[in-house]
Amino acid sequence: MMEDGDWILVRRPTEKDLWSPTLMSDFNNDSSKPLKVTFSGPAKHWTDAIPIGNGRLGAMVWGGVAVETLQLNEDTLWTGTPGNYTDRNVPEALSEVRKLVDGGQYAAATKAAVKLSDNPSDVYQLLGDIKLEFDDSHLKYVENTYRRELDLETATARVKYSVDNIEFTREHFASHPDQVIVTKISGSKPGSLSFTVSLDSKLHHHLEANNQNQIILQGSCPGKRIPPHISVHENPKGIQFSTVLDLQVNPGAIIHVLDDKKLKVEGSDWAVLILAASSSFDGPFTKPSDSKKEPTSESLNALKSIIGLSYSDLYTRHLDDYQNLFHRVSLQLSKNSRSMFNDRSLEIKKAKSPLTGLWSKKSEDDTVSTAERVKSFQTDEDPSFVELLFQYGRYLLISCSRPGTQVANLQGIWNKDIEPAWDGAPHLNINLQMNYWPSLPCNLKECQEPLFDFISSLSINGSKTAKVNYEAGGWVAHQVSDIWAKTSPDRGEAVWALWPMGGAWLCTHLWEHYTYTLDKDFLKNKAYPLLEGCASFLLDWLIEGPGGYLETNPSTSPEHMFIAPDGSSASVSYSSTMDMAIIREVFSGIVSAAEVLGRTDDSIIGKVREAQPRLLPTRVARDGSIMEWAQDFQDPDVHHRHVSHLFGLFPGHTITIEKTPDLCKAADNTLYKRGEDGPGWSTTWKIALWARLHNTEHAYRMVKHLINLVDPDHEADFEGGLYSNLFTAHPPFQIDANFGFSAAVAEMLVQSTIKDLYLLPALPRDKWASGCVKGLKARGGMTVNVCWQGGDLLEVGLWSKEHNTVKRLHYRGTIVTANILRGRVYTFNRELKCLKSYPFSEGAFS
Repeated sequence: MMEDGDWILVRRPTEKDLWSPTLMSDFNNDSSKPLKVTFSGPAKHWTDAIPIGNGRLGAMVWGGVAVETLQLNEDTLWTGTPGNYTDRNVPEALSEVRKLVDGGQYAAATKAAVKLSDNPSDVYQLLGDIKLEFDDSHLKYVENTYRRELDLETATARVKYSVDNIEFTREHFASHPDQVIVTKISGSKPGSLSFTVSLDSKLHHHLEANNQNQIILQGSCPGKRIPPHISVHENPKGIQFSTVLDLQVNPGAIIHVLDDKKLKVEGSDWAVLILAASSSFDGPFTKPSDSKKEPTSESLNALKSIIGLSYSDLYTRHLDDYQNLFHRVSLQLSKNSRSMFNDRSLEIKKAKSPLTGLWSKKSEDDTVSTAERVKSFQTDEDPSFVELLFQYGRYLLISCSRPGTQVANLQGIWNKDIEPAWDGAPHLNINLQMNYWPSLPCNLKECQEPLFDFISSLSINGSKTAKVNYEAGGWVAHQVSDIWAKTSPDRGEAVWALWPMGGAWLCTHLWEHYTYTLDKDFLKNKAYPLLEGCASFLLDWLIEGPGGYLETNPSTSPEHMFIAPDGSSASVSYSSTMDMAIIREVFSGIVSAAEVLGRTDDSIIGKVREAQPRLLPTRVARDGSIMEWAQDFQDPDVHHRHVSHLFGLFPGHTITIEKTPDLCKAADNTLYKRGEDGPGWSTTWKIALWARLHNTEHAYRMVKHLINLVDPDHEADFEGGLYSNLFTAHPPFQIDANFGFSAAVAEMLVQSTIKDLYLLPALPRDKWASGCVKGLKARGGMTVNVCWQGGDLLEVGLWSKEHNTVKRLHYRGTIVTANILRGRVYTFNRELKCLKSYPFSEGAFS
C-alpha cells in the first residue's frame, strides 16, 4: 500500500487483538515508547553489539562505520563426538559414599564423591565473521547523524550515518522461513556505495570467492574439546560446517574478486548480502565421521531456494513469521493513576520503503540510548523500560529457539569465543530451565519444542547412565549437558557435579506444557513416556532411611556447601530440600497425567502413589527459614546465589499461600536471609519467588535491582545487571536472566493453576499504577488480558480457543467462578462480574 511514495506497513491481527478494554481507549495502543534498543555509537565490546537470530543462525551486529563486523553463530557447532556416559566403577564408589553419609561423615563423603564424577561437557563454538570495509571517507562520518537500533517489532537491526551529505543505511535480519541472514546496505546518492566484504573464522577453515559473487567458507570443529583432553593423542573428526555469502548489487555496479577470498563492490546504489550456513551434525547419536550431510551443498541449496525473491520479499516473509509470534503479547505500564500513553498505534506504522530502511519518524527519545535509560532507572524508574526488557526476553527466545533447532544454551545461540564461559553448555540446575520459563505464560509455546527434543535425547543416553552407574531403571541426567546429550556427571567436585536431578527438573516442563495447552496428544505421545522413565529412576534412586522416610543418598543442594556437625566443610549429605521438592513435583505430574490419560492402573502409578506420602517433607529451620538440607546444618554463605530449597514455591507448586501458609512464611524468611545480591538469574528467580508470595514490594525491589548497567571493562565488580545491549550478566553474559525476567514480570501480573486464575497478585501499584497486558497465557488453555487504573483492576478479557473450562477468578479476596466456553471472548469488570461475551471466528488469528 502506498501513500506519498512511502510504504505503509499493516500488521496482521494476532491473538491479543481479539479483545480491547471498553473503559480505557488509551490502552488500545500497544506501548508508551517504541520497543527499540538504541545506541549512540558503534559497539566497543561484544555486549554492545545487537543480537539477531532465526533460532538456528545468529549474528551480533557491531555497527562500525569504516569497518563493520557481523559475528556469526550456528547452533550445531560444538566440539566433540557422541560420548560414552557410563562408568562401571561408579556402583562401588556409590556404595562407599552412601556408607559415609549414613555414618554422618559428610566431609569424607564429599571427598569420596569425586569418584562419581565424569568428564566435562563439550564446548559450544562460533561460526565466524562477516567483515565489511568501507573507504576512508567513512572515517569522517558526522557523529550526530549516527543511529544504531534493534527494533523488537520487526526483529531488525539498523545502522544509519552520514558522510558528506550522503546518508548510508544498513539493515540486518535473520529470516526463519528462509533460513538465512540478510543485510542490505544503501547510500542516498546513486553510485555512492563502495566496500569490500570478506568472511573469516577462528576455527580451522578454507576460504574461496567464486565468479558467481559468492564467498564460501568451509571449516571444522575440534573433534575433542579444549584441554583437558581425555587423550591428547586422539583427534577424531569433528563437526564440519560451511557458510556461503551471496552478494547482490544493482545493475551498473561493479564487483571484483580480490585474492580469491574477498569481494569488492564499486559504484553501487545498494547491495544485499545473504548468508546461509549448515553443518554435518546429524543428531546426538551420529558421529561426524559417519554423517551423510554435506554442509556446502545444503547452504547453496538454501540460497537457490530463494533465488527468485527480492529483498522486499525476504523481509515481508521474515516479518510475517516473526510477528505472528511476537505480537501475541503486549504490555503497557504507567506510573500515573490515569493512563497517559502516547497515541502510538502499531496497527499502521509509517516507514520508508523496505529497500532503503524501515526508519520510524524521529522522536525526542531517539537521542537517549538504552544504556542511558538503564543508568537512569534507579532514579526515574521508567515503567516503559520494564516493557522493553520484558519484550526483549520474548524477542531473544524467538530468535534462539524454534522448532527443529538445538536447545537454547547458556548464551542462547550467541557466542564469540572458542572457550566460552562455562563452555556455553546447557546447565540443568537452573539455567536451562529458566531459559524456557517464559515460553508458556508469555505465549511462545512453539519455542519450547527444542527442549522436548533435547529431553528425548537425554532419556536415551540417560537410561544407559542410570543402568550402569546407578544400577537403576528409567533415565537420569545431571548438572550439565551438551549437543551430544551428555547425561553423566560433570568433572570435578561433588558440590556441582553430583546432582542427578537435572533430568527430573526438566521433566516438570512436560507436565507444565500440558497444563497450559491441554494437548492430550502431546501428553500421551511425548510427555508421559518421558515422565514414566524419569519416575522409574527416581523410585529406584530413593532408599528407605530412618523413620521410614524415602531418602536420596547421596544428595547435594546445587553448588552450595554446609558446615557439618563436626565443623568440617561438606556438600554431600542426604535428601536435600530441592531433591525432595523436584521428586514431589515429578510424582504429582505423572499421577495427574495418568488420570488424564486413563492410565491410573499402570504399575508405576501404584508405586508412585505408595512413595508420595513417604517422601521427606519440607522442614523449617530454627531461624524460621526453609531448611536447605535434611538437617539444620550451619550455612557458611547465607547469601548464596542459588535458592534451590525454594523450588517448591517457584517454579514448583507444593508451597502455596492457600495450602501451606507456614511454609510460605518460612520462604519469606528464607528470601530475607538470602538477600538481594546475586547473578542475574538469581535476581530474576527471586522476583518470581516474591511474586508467588504476593509480596509486591520485594518483587519490585528485585526488578529494580536487576536494572543496573554493567561496565564490560570492570564486570568483575558487578553481580547481575544489564549490558548496554540488554543482555543479562552473571557476569559474564548468561542469557537465562533475560528469559527469567520476562517470566517473572508475567508472574507478577497473572498466576494460575488449571482451576484458578489470580489477577495482579504482585502488582507494584505505586510504580505501575496504570497498565494493560494482553495475550498472556494461563493454565487450563486460557488467554488472559488485564487492564488496571489507579492501582486497581479495571477490566479482564478471557478466552479459550479450544476448550470449555471453569475458572475461579481471584482478585483481592474476591473469588468468582466463571464458565468459559471455547471460541468466546469474555469481559469482566473489577468486581469480576461478566459484562459481555461474544464469539470470535477461527480466522481471527493464526
